[in-house]
Amino acid sequence: MSADLIINGIQQGLILAIIAYGIMVPFRFLDFADLTADGAYPLGGAICAVCLSSGIHAAAAIPISMICAGIMGICTALIHLKFRVNSMLAGIILSAMAYSVNLRIMGKPNIALFDCVGLFGANIGCNMLIISTILAICVVPFAVFLRTDYGLRFRAVGLNQNLAKQQRISIEKYTIFGLFLAGAMFGLASSLIVQLQSYMDVGIGVGILIHGLASLMIGEAIIGNATLNRQLIAPLLGALVYQQVQGMALSFGLAPSDLKFFTGSIVLLVIALKKNEEKNAHSKC
Repeated sequence: MSADLIINGIQQGLILAIIAYGIMVPFRFLDFADLTADGAYPLGGAICAVCLSSGIHAAAAIPISMICAGIMGICTALIHLKFRVNSMLAGIILSAMAYSVNLRIMGKPNIALFDCVGLFGANIGCNMLIISTILAICVVPFAVFLRTDYGLRFRAVGLNQNLAKQQRISIEKYTIFGLFLAGAMFGLASSLIVQLQSYMDVGIGVGILIHGLASLMIGEAIIGNATLNRQLIAPLLGALVYQQVQGMALSFGLAPSDLKFFTGSIVLLVIALKKNEEKNAHSKC
């Protein structure tokens, strides 16, 4: 595998890690099966592309995209909490609706941004530094938050909702907050990838949930998730490893169109290995 492919894999892996963190928040900390990523991710990219093409600076376009994608996460939470719709179904419905919204926002299926000024340039080293800094700005405060009293209540919602209710912890408030945070991360990731590629396509989010989930599961398979520190490291480690595995697959001749099948196979393999490990551990007990 060439050095360029490795470096590009690290760069893509850092952005994918943001998506993996967004998936981790509802799945691991709230025990909420959220499928909004496939809709929130392209929504953030569409808004960022329109902002940049309209002359809005990237420093303003990214927060706008994050807020809009986060609002979509709030919508998923409210549909589930207020109307008692299954969380996965709510995410699927909103993601399908988002496709039409994105087309309406963009006015066409794709937008070229080659003439727009974004965060990134030709120097891949500087680009990686920018992405790493943004990732740190997201993850470090979140890690600090999880160790506060509010963070402990946030984690309690996912660990045991009945106990959380007995402790008068607002399930609705923390669920809405968690899904807004996850959606904002999806919007951030898509804003970065749109600027990095200088191009936005309405189908950009297809299968992004599987890529992020694969990254999360690979990271947890490598270092586990028994402690909070391991939970916070796993998405980053998994995303970096996953992108390198994909790069190796491409270098061995796998067609890009086969990557989604390849990704799904990785997810199934990790699930099977984890289930087998749990079964063996249970049998020993």
